[in-house]
Amino acid sequence: MVSVDRVKRLRREKPKTAAYQYHKDCRYFAKVADGLKEAGAKELSELGAEDVKPEFSGIYFRADKSTLYRINYLTRLLSRCLAPLISYACYDTDTLYQKAKQVEWEDFFAEGNTFAVSGTVSDSTISHSKYAALRLKDAVADYFKEKTGQRPDVSVKNPDILLDLHIRNDKAVISLDTSGGALHRRGYREETVLAPMQETVAAGIIRFTEWDGSVPLYDPLCGSGTLLCEALMRYSNIPAGVFRNQFGFEFLPDFDGTVWKQVKKEAAGQIRELPKELIAGSDVSAEAVSAARTNLMGLHYGNNVSVERADFRKLPALEDHVIVTNPPYGIRMGGDENLEMFYKSIGDFLKQKCKGSTAFIYFGERKHIKKIGLKASWKKPIKAGGLDGRLVKYEIY
Repeated sequence: MVSVDRVKRLRREKPKTAAYQYHKDCRYFAKVADGLKEAGAKELSELGAEDVKPEFSGIYFRADKSTLYRINYLTRLLSRCLAPLISYACYDTDTLYQKAKQVEWEDFFAEGNTFAVSGTVSDSTISHSKYAALRLKDAVADYFKEKTGQRPDVSVKNPDILLDLHIRNDKAVISLDTSGGALHRRGYREETVLAPMQETVAAGIIRFTEWDGSVPLYDPLCGSGTLLCEALMRYSNIPAGVFRNQFGFEFLPDFDGTVWKQVKKEAAGQIRELPKELIAGSDVSAEAVSAARTNLMGLHYGNNVSVERADFRKLPALEDHVIVTNPPYGIRMGGDENLEMFYKSIGDFLKQKCKGSTAFIYFGERKHIKKIGLKASWKKPIKAGGLDGRLVKYEIY
C-alpha cells in the first residue's frame, strides 16, 4: 500500500502535471464487440465524440472532458474507453519496463489504490501478452518502491486503476482504462440462468430493431431478462452506467468533479417513464421468470415490465408487435437433439400468432436459421461469448 503522505509530497514537489498523450490530442480508444463496431461508431458520434475512426480492434475518437465522461456513463455498446498515456517503440521487455518506469505514476495513484494490468500483443518481437503485462506491473510497483518504500497492491478482481498495455508491430501503448472495468457490467443483473446474453450485445440487438416505443415489444423466450432490461433502459433513457460506483476517469490527474456532476445531472433530466404494457416477456422456466423479474425490479420503471411464465407455443396472438428474442442453442442446451423441432415451432408461432409484427431473432449458432422456415429481411453478424452468431429480421405479413 502506498503512503498517502508520501504520494502527496511527490505531487507537491512536481512543478505541474506531466503532459500525457491524451492531453496533447484529446484522442481516446474504445473497445467494442465484433459486429457492433459500426453501431458503436454512430453511438460515439451521437454522444458528442469527434473524428470517430473505426479500426481493426476498436474505435479511435476525440472528446473533451464532459464528452469522455458522458460516453462512459451513457454508452450501451462500448466495452471500454482507454486514455493513452505514452507510446513508444518496444522490441523487448526491458525497454517496456524502463520506459514504463519513467511515467510519474503518483499522478494517478493515492493511498490504498489497487491496480491491475491487462495486455495484448500482436505482430511483435514480444510475443507473450501475460509476461508483457507482468513487466508493466513490475515497473509501476518498483516505481513506488523506489520513491516511497512501499508498493501499491494488485487487485485482479476489482482494481481501482486498470492499466491497459497494447503492443502491435513493436509499438507499445500504455493506457488508463477510463471506464474502470468492462462497461457491459451494468449492475442490474442480480440473478442469471444458463448462458445469459452479454448486456452490450443485448443493447446492440435492441438498437438494430430500431424500436421506438410506437408498438409494444415482447420477448417470448426471455431467460433472465437481459433484452427486456436493455429495451427498458433505452426507451426510458436510463444511463447504462447508472449503478457504477466509480469510473476510471476519476483517477486521471485532470479529472473535474464539477463537470462530472453536471454530466450526471443532465442525464438524469432525460429519464422518462415507461408506460405499462409497452415491454413484456415470458419464459417456460419458473427460474428464468423469477430472475427476469428480480433484474427488472432494480431498474427505474422495471415494475412496468410484465414477465409471465408461459410456453411461447401457448401464448395469445402478438399482432403488430416487435418480437425480439435469443432462443436456446446447442451450447446452452447441451446438444441439439430436439432443437430442430424447437426452432420449427418458433417459425410456426411467428407465422400463426404474430401477423403484422416484425421479429428479430439472435441465433447463437447459424445452422438453426434455416429451421425457422421463414424468409429473412436481413442478417447481421454479432459475435458474442465465443460464438459467431447472427441477428435475423423477419417481417410477418
